[in-house]
Amino acid sequence: MQNNEIAIIGGAGFVGTRLAMRLDLANMPYKVCDIEAVNSEKNYIYLDVENTKSLESISGAKAIINLAAVHRDDARPLRRYYDVNVQGALNVCDAARREGINKIIFTSSVAIYGFAPPDTDEKGTPNYFNDYGRTKYLAEQIYQEWLSEDPENRTLVIIRPTVIFGEANRGNVYNLLKQIASKRFIMFGVGKNKKSMAYVENVAAFLEFSLSFKPGLHIYNYIDKPDLDMNNLVTKVRKTLFGKNNPGFRLPGFLGIIIGYFADLVTKIIRRPLPVSGIRVKKFMGTTQFASTINETGFVAPVSLEDGLAKTLKYEFLEDNSGKRIFNSQ
Repeated sequence: MQNNEIAIIGGAGFVGTRLAMRLDLANMPYKVCDIEAVNSEKNYIYLDVENTKSLESISGAKAIINLAAVHRDDARPLRRYYDVNVQGALNVCDAARREGINKIIFTSSVAIYGFAPPDTDEKGTPNYFNDYGRTKYLAEQIYQEWLSEDPENRTLVIIRPTVIFGEANRGNVYNLLKQIASKRFIMFGVGKNKKSMAYVENVAAFLEFSLSFKPGLHIYNYIDKPDLDMNNLVTKVRKTLFGKNNPGFRLPGFLGIIIGYFADLVTKIIRRPLPVSGIRVKKFMGTTQFASTINETGFVAPVSLEDGLAKTLKYEFLEDNSGKRIFNSQ
């Protein structure tokens, strides 16, 4: 790598692709460092955070943005969370020390807070409930130890996004939108629970913005406001797709919990994950509403939450994009 390039570790995926597009527009040199090959070989370096030898390829980088993670809530074996999220962080820090790289931007997650009280901000108490949240929190501690070795010269930015959505992503928000689009969606509960979300373009924009931060520790939750409750979210989707200005059919919340626990039992019997689980039902019906001090940085999101949702719905369900490539990965 050249001395002025940015190493985007895990950059071939959802967020990394958007970030690379933004850096291209800003004429900021970078390399996508990933186990997945990308479309443009000139901007690609093979890198596996579990392989210390491959991390030698970031030599000369002026900054590291680490997006690599195991993030599914049903990943198997469970050790994958530790190998990538924790050991990967140790390996990245060792590489930064060895190569004299003094700026690291790490994407953590609001999952470290667990089922937190509404409007939990960056001072919230870690209370993770799964291996993903636990290993993200452990990784944060590793990066902060790296910073403490030379706080006058090193810069550490920890970004804790809430659930990220956008075009071509196949995460939790897409699964919800797809269910609604299928016209087989059933709302469980009263629908007053609020959900903090983040549009991918805005997350990428903040990652780019944070490259200008000065030495020291910078921790921010990332949320696109205003938060929507489930009634409003489902209604907006149904209105866009079907012209229906209501959330549709619903059942009592306790039935959803029973269905989720039954799915867990079936999963254990067949030894194969199902699209429904107890934890997913609980997350759907719970309030996951967070606050952030990000406004203090002067950052302004380029896309409103409502426009981001509209762009995603249009791309996924109102246009034919079946043959369109949107990620860097081949």
